[in-house]
Amino acid sequence: MRADGLAALDNRSREIFRRIVESYLTTGEPVGSRNVSRILAAALSPASVRNVMADLEQLGLIYAPHTSAGRLPTELGLRFFVDALMEVGAMTS
Repeated sequence: MRADGLAALDNRSREIFRRIVESYLTTGEPVGSRNVSRILAAALSPASVRNVMADLEQLGLIYAPHTSAGRLPTELGLRFFVDALMEVGAMTS
């Protein structure tokens, strides 16, 4: 994945990606577009979510374990999540 590809991620793409990773970390299961569309703050159809997921797949951030499955983060995607998107709370002594 190229750095300019990550820079091209808009807020909607970042939010969808974040929801995919968080759901995966909670359940350990692939995440479908219908489930993502239900948990987003903005009202997006599952078809719109699938379009963003296709872009995220092209960047190498997520993948489908098989054709009819939801999506899972790749190793690269998890690294991106930790490095760039994870919100870290205040550290205590």
